Amino acid sequence: MDSLVTVLAAVEKMGFHSQFQVNGKNLVSLKTNNHFQPNEVKIVHFYRFEGESNPDDSSIMYAIESINGEKGTLVDGYATAADADTANFIRNVKNIKK
Repeated sequence: MDSLVTVLAAVEKMGFHSQFQVNGKNLVSLKTNNHFQPNEVKIVHFYRFEGESNPDDSSIMYAIESINGEKGTLVDGYATAADADTANFIRNVKNIKK
């Protein structure tokens, strides 16, 4: 499996230039400050990374496209390391592809 940095570079070449974070119940673009609800985004692809020596080092990266065409990534911990707000937001996204 490729590293998170390698995959981030690859998806950036595919046009996913923004970085997102979840703030409460909204997904926020750190590039444009646009706010999105779960029904306003689709997860085009996601990638899981497992810590080699510690399961708490696991993470997941989502390649996301918003309703206005903005594309970017969201990185979160995985399993016990997941952020509760991010997990709740992703759980409410209905348009998820792999």
